[in-house]
Order: sequence, then C-alpha cells, then structure tokens
Amino acid sequence: MVELNMEEMSLPALYEKSRKIHQAASDSSVDQDTLKKGCELLNKCEEMIAKLGLFSVNESKDDISTNNLKYILVLYYLGELTEKIAEGDRIQVLKSSQAKLKEFISFCEVMELVPADELESSAQAMGNASTDRRAKKIARFKRQKAAESKLLEIRERKERRGRSTRASALSTPVEVGEDDMEDDDGEEEREAWLITISLALCKSFDLLEMLKKEEEMLSAIRERQSQEGDNELSQSILDERAKKAEAWHRDAATRARYTKPTVPITCATFAQDVLEGRADVSQFHDHKHQPMLFGPASLVGKNPTSERERIAAQVFQPYHRLPTMSIEEAGLKEMEIMNTWQESTKKLMEEANSSWYNDNKPPRPDEEEDEDDDAAQDKARAWDDWKDDNPRGAGNKKLTPCG
Repeated sequence: MVELNMEEMSLPALYEKSRKIHQAASDSSVDQDTLKKGCELLNKCEEMIAKLGLFSVNESKDDISTNNLKYILVLYYLGELTEKIAEGDRIQVLKSSQAKLKEFISFCEVMELVPADELESSAQAMGNASTDRRAKKIARFKRQKAAESKLLEIRERKERRGRSTRASALSTPVEVGEDDMEDDDGEEEREAWLITISLALCKSFDLLEMLKKEEEMLSAIRERQSQEGDNELSQSILDERAKKAEAWHRDAATRARYTKPTVPITCATFAQDVLEGRADVSQFHDHKHQPMLFGPASLVGKNPTSERERIAAQVFQPYHRLPTMSIEEAGLKEMEIMNTWQESTKKLMEEANSSWYNDNKPPRPDEEEDEDDDAAQDKARAWDDWKDDNPRGAGNKKLTPCG
C-alpha cells in the first residue's frame, strides 16, 4: 500500500512525509517499520530528484532556487535514518549510512556550502594523522550552536510577523474581490534553509566519525572471532572457566572441614587492649559474656548447634563497642562506691567531733582581739551619745533665712 501511494505522490509530498519521520526519529525512538518506510520515501525522493535534474555540478548555491534548497537534505536524512536500522548486518548498515553522508558532504562541497575551516581541517587530517581533533570539534560545536540560535531567531521573528499580520487583518475590513497578500519573505526563507544545511553538515561530520569508530570496533571483533574459531572456541573457554570455579569451591569446602576458626573475642575491654597493643590475641582471657549473635533471625532464634550455622549467625557484627557489664552489675558497682564514700565521710565527721581534735585545734585570729573588745565598745557608745547631743546640721541654723 505504501509503494502504490509513493508512485502517486509528488516530490514535495514525499519530502514532507519523510522529513516528519526523520523529525520523529530524532526527537524520540520509533519502530523499525517506520524507519524502513522513511528510508523508502527518501530513496524515492532521491530518484525523482535525479530524474528531474534539479541540481547540476556546474551550479553553485546561488544558482539553486529557494524552493529546491531543502532537497539537498535528502541525502543527510537518508544517512541518519539508515544508521538507526537495527536489523541485518550492522557493518553493512554502517557502510551504507557512511556512503550517504559522504555523498551529502561532497555535494555540499561542490555547492560551496562547506565552511572553509572544515575543509582546511580535513586536508590537514589527510596529510597529518596527529591533527588536534579537539580544536576541530570545538569549532564545529560553536558553529552548530550559532546555527541553532539563528534558526530559533528566524522562527520567532516569523511567528511575530504572522501574529501582527493576523491582527491587522482582523482590524482592517477587506473589500470585495481583494485577495490576501502574503509578505515577501523569500530572503528569510532562503537564509533559514542555508543555515539548516550548515547545521546538518556539522552533525554529518560528527556522525561520520562516530560510525567509522563503530565500524572499526565491529570489524576487529569479527576478525578476532574468526581467528579464535568463532563460537566453538569461546564455548570451550567458558566451560574451562566453569570447571576451574567448581574445583576451587569444592577444594574450599573440603579445607573448611579440617580448619577450625578462631574463637571470637566477645569482651570489649580485652578487644580494645588487643587493638591498642596492650594484650596479645593468643593471651588467655576469661570471657565472662557469651558471644552475641547478630546474624539472620532464622539462625539466631533457634540457637545454632553446628559450626556452619554459628558462623552464619555471626555474619553481621555490631560496629560499636559492646558493654562489659550488665545494668544490674553497674548498679551494684555504683552502690559499692557510694558505701565506701559514706564510710569515709562518717569517719571524717567522727574525727572532727572528737575532744582530741578540739584540744589540738589552732587558735583563730578573732580570739586574739577579744581583749580590745571592751575599749572599742566604750568608744562606740561615747560616739553615739555625742551624735544624740549634736544632731546633723545643728551648727548651721544661723545661715538659714528663717533661723
């Protein structure tokens, strides 16, 4: 059904339909049938362009009309869609995609659409294999960003002009028999197509380098597989590795029967002494606490008896230091400390209240001044009597106005 429709469709219709498929494949992933349909449409476009003779090697970009500029992108679209096909021989798909991209770049070079610096870098790459690819990629990336921003600017300007045209058409009455006149934007459209071709060239160069690397890797892998005897040798290598792994596990299980693991240290204090070098691991220590199990609950809950279950139950160990005594033991220790303190305090109080302590107590400085207390007391009483007889301000009565 698609082939019948393609025979009846015109070149602009074929191009527009294939362009929409390419846009959908670029924005998101599409199924393989849609990709094949797009490739068929683009091949039909290429065939019709050749029959119509739209382009000639004797022409340049200035000789091509604005309406025909968009058909230059047919080869670029075909190369990109061909690369996305995932069926069949991948190397042949890569070669077909590279052929279309190279044909597109060569045609643009004939039409003087390839930038001069890109041509210079290509010539240097053929003459010198150690060309600085990083500088070339940076320059190409800058051209790509400039082209994208310019296309966005043209699109926004066209949308603003369209809105203003529609607004003026609504506000201005149209006379009978008068046709709507469209703005002559041929120059702007031509500029947009030329920028689109420049952007496609930047992407073509990058995609071509990526496809070359992928083809080289796939060719190297295929050559290596052919040298190693393809799948048979690979399967024998896998079987040999599996046998080695099984033998290693079997020997490890046999050795585990006769190897007794070291008894774990369950006392936090002794473990800290070992870590800090104050004790040796082999030193005898009386472990008062039983090993605590932190493994799976299915093993911990049923009190494992075998060595295997005990080791499995001790897989998950705490990352912090465990307590060296229980809460009851800590309480008894604290009570013992408190009783010792109370006994020592009681002994000190008894010594302080004894007669021997009071007799041998050194005299206080206040007791030496008791003899002068009577004289000081008489002097204070005399001073109080004088203040009663001479109140404050009594000698200044004559200086007051009402005195």
